[in-house]
Amino acid sequence: MSSYASLLKTPGVARIISAQLTARFPTGMLSLAYLLHIEGITGSYGAAGLVLAATSVGQAVAGPLTSRWMGVWGMRRVLTVTLVICAVSIGCIAFFVLPLWAYMLVGLISGLSTPPVQPAVRTIYPKMVNSRQLTPLFSLDASAQEIIWIAGPVVTTFIATQISTVLAITVAMVFLLGGGAWFIASPEVGRVRVPRSRRKLGRVLARRPVLLATITGFLLVGACAAVEAAVVASFGEGSAESGFVLAIWAVASLIGGLSFGHTPVGPWSLSRRMFVVFVGMFLAIFAWEFWSLSVALIVAGITLAAALAVMFAIVSASVKFSETAEAYGWVGTGQLIGAAIGSAAAGFLIDANGAVGGFWAAASFAAVGFLVPTVFRRWHPDLRGRDASPIPDTEPISVQPS
Repeated sequence: MSSYASLLKTPGVARIISAQLTARFPTGMLSLAYLLHIEGITGSYGAAGLVLAATSVGQAVAGPLTSRWMGVWGMRRVLTVTLVICAVSIGCIAFFVLPLWAYMLVGLISGLSTPPVQPAVRTIYPKMVNSRQLTPLFSLDASAQEIIWIAGPVVTTFIATQISTVLAITVAMVFLLGGGAWFIASPEVGRVRVPRSRRKLGRVLARRPVLLATITGFLLVGACAAVEAAVVASFGEGSAESGFVLAIWAVASLIGGLSFGHTPVGPWSLSRRMFVVFVGMFLAIFAWEFWSLSVALIVAGITLAAALAVMFAIVSASVKFSETAEAYGWVGTGQLIGAAIGSAAAGFLIDANGAVGGFWAAASFAAVGFLVPTVFRRWHPDLRGRDASPIPDTEPISVQPS
């Protein structure tokens, strides 16, 4: 813990982490709020899953593009424009009663305009700390984001079930605007200039660690999205227990992320962490009430943030600095496509088989998520004793002959 305390004393680190967490806090609120809001209007978890899927697909498509645009027009300009459009779209879902196709369209627009805060901050991190501190900082970031999943579902469930789903979505929108403005105003956002990438869009995926992190992140987040829908369905939309179960799951991930933050990242690191996630989600299939489900998700959560931290580290160590924003954009795209497919699959399986269908979907995603880094372990760089900083950008320098 002393190393984390030292990190937080580094100028600007505590502020930038706090600002980006606030800006991203709606991530832990909107999926659940949309699920409850759309299900309450349409009476179908499948319909709600389609809206979530449309939103996630929009985020997935936009991720690499808006991340790359930061190297063309600058971080602040891209973040500001996307923030405004996204907030307006979220407000439309909250305040207007629309047919399903229109909810899906607005959800798609809100996804397309999601501010690229995550790629931005992970591009900034290597410029704020030394190379020895970078891997622990990624671990701290991955663990700290679990605060989003601890407080977000609890706040959303309480507001949506006890007051209204409209207010729950509105509160998320307020966090987006306030946190986004705070992050955009941070000095580091104006100080760090993302170089314009000289490679074509998508070429960064030719780097195997980036592709491995993208695919595994897709499967991990797909499993998490399915679990979230299944937990809500287990207790019903009028119960606050689902929010508490999700919060317990997130606390386990927070503790695990901090505990494994200094573990050396070897070729089997991602595979081991994903196996534990799979075991917990498989056990959730057989849970029958609040405590048994909580125990299963504690097992699933204990290496969840740690797995994400490994993904961030292997991406950082494998790309040039000018490619980091786009690389993290693709990783985010994989995760968001996973969320889209996981939510939709869980929604239809819940409609057909009850809550257990959602847990079967989650376990299936997690099982493949374990197999991928196991089979393709040669794509996983060995960072034991290595620097996780991005590769410096270099270019030929013309020299005047004497």
